[in-house]
Amino acid sequence: MSAWDGMAFEGKETMLRVVRREAELFFGMVGGDDVWEAPTGAGHWQVRDVVAHLTDTTEAYFVAFDAARSHTEVPPAYGLVGMAERVDKQALALRDVPQDELVERLRTDFDKVMGIFDALGPDEWAGLTVPHFYMGPLPAFFYPAFQLMDYGVHSWDIRQGTGRAHGLSGEAADLLVPFMFVLWKYTTGAKDPCELGIRITSGPNAGDTRVAVGPDGMDYEAGDVSGLPAVIEFDPGSFVLTAFGRSNAGTIRGDRAVADRYLNLFFRI
Repeated sequence: MSAWDGMAFEGKETMLRVVRREAELFFGMVGGDDVWEAPTGAGHWQVRDVVAHLTDTTEAYFVAFDAARSHTEVPPAYGLVGMAERVDKQALALRDVPQDELVERLRTDFDKVMGIFDALGPDEWAGLTVPHFYMGPLPAFFYPAFQLMDYGVHSWDIRQGTGRAHGLSGEAADLLVPFMFVLWKYTTGAKDPCELGIRITSGPNAGDTRVAVGPDGMDYEAGDVSGLPAVIEFDPGSFVLTAFGRSNAGTIRGDRAVADRYLNLFFRI
């Protein structure tokens, strides 16, 4: 089980292996002559904008790890509320970079950041605090997870743009399950009181989680969900895509009004 917990050092090897596989699948999709300006499932972004976004994001990680290693003070976190607008501007600013040049730049960035992750030891995986531009100080293990989100979910976006039926990688979805609760916690909008259960039905991170939203935000913990007004069941892939706003999925057990209110609490990043 610990091998599938990306927040623990025991899960490092699994996490980095799956990140590398998802990245190779991504690079295999973005190098073709006819894909650069193709639509995606990421709003108005074309394939070239997705590549630009990953480039911009990865290069920000170099600044973050340099600051963490040198104990350099950084500006306060930008915050998640304005993240979607800013990352859009950052991506579109690279639209005119030629395809070969930008893809090669991202490949070089990817190799460099994976070298940083490979070097993280057992004390640093969760013990090194790295300042994220949008979220502020985070344990180092979040950064490989963010790369998995980027390469896994944005690969889904590119496949979505083709109009063909497809799905999300099982291993990527399994690893991302615990991080989706964190994503929800930090993107909670309206905070009207709400309590319900989330059940992940399969995979190594399957289980029940009690979720409570109130004026101070969202809290969650593993536990018995019987007796709660509603439970929403997800397989791992549906959970990830729902948390990222790519789909409206889930099986509602109990009070639909409670489940609907909860599912509409979040702003998109």
